[in-house]
Amino acid sequence: QVQLVESGGGLVQAGGSLRLSCAASGSIWSGNVMGWYRQAPGKQRELVATMTSGGSTNYADSVKGRFTISRVNIKNTVYLRMNSLKPEDTAVYYCKVVQGVNDYWGQGTQVTVSS
Repeated sequence: QVQLVESGGGLVQAGGSLRLSCAASGSIWSGNVMGWYRQAPGKQRELVATMTSGGSTNYADSVKGRFTISRVNIKNTVYLRMNSLKPEDTAVYYCKVVQGVNDYWGQGTQVTVSS
């Protein structure tokens, strides 16, 4: 089993920045994929960014150039630096870890961007 604990959400004005953190514990494998997803009210959960243990990244088009995903493998922690935030970035942000055929989700952290 894997447990994920997210932190760093909050309320910020448009144009501001936030950094989310997600610490994984339990049966962590090397070679996993860690990432961030978000779900806005009334919308489906969507990918924000993912990163493999080798450093390959994937971003949603809507966040490219504004958000940066990073991870510290030895700490089993993944981060999401969010700059130039927009009101449409408002959502609950979830951390996800994929290991083999299993995926694990965090409890989510709210990000609210005011205009």
